[in-house]
Amino acid sequence: MNTKNLLVYNSETLFEILSEIKPNLNLEIKNINKENVNKIEIDKPENYLFITINSCDQIKDCLILDNLPQKILKIIEKINLNFLKKQFINQSKIEIGKYILDLNSRRIYSENIGLDLTEKESTLLVYINSNKKVSLKKIQKNVWNYSSDLETHTVETHIYRLRKKIYESFNDKNFIEHDKNGYFLKV
Repeated sequence: MNTKNLLVYNSETLFEILSEIKPNLNLEIKNINKENVNKIEIDKPENYLFITINSCDQIKDCLILDNLPQKILKIIEKINLNFLKKQFINQSKIEIGKYILDLNSRRIYSENIGLDLTEKESTLLVYINSNKKVSLKKIQKNVWNYSSDLETHTVETHIYRLRKKIYESFNDKNFIEHDKNGYFLKV
């Protein structure tokens, strides 16, 4: 099981309060300051939460408790919500070769380049990626809810447009391929 780590930044008082209730939190709590913040090794960012009562310009994602005093239950609720948010964001990302597909924002990324996708394009990529190779009829049935005997070029048109978008943004001609057995992602 992955341990959740609460990193209390530059606030000795907050660290002491949270340390007292640590048995009820099911978290590891560490006290850090400006001098040792860069020495923290973070293997899985979703398992770490920085918290402080001051501003923390040095840290990108930090929970700031600026309206003190607060009830301890309210503080615990904020901590838990932030961990849930991190988990949700992490679970919404699918790795497809050199690309990351973010299902929340419906964007696909490669390095520093991002491309907005439609809901159907995102669904199509997830479906093809999860099946490795899939026939046109299965895409029609499972992505569009069309009958497998329906004659339509909806799938081909969407794939053509998606290939074009991928090529224009990432210069990748071979992202979506097909052969006699169906469509697949070449990653």
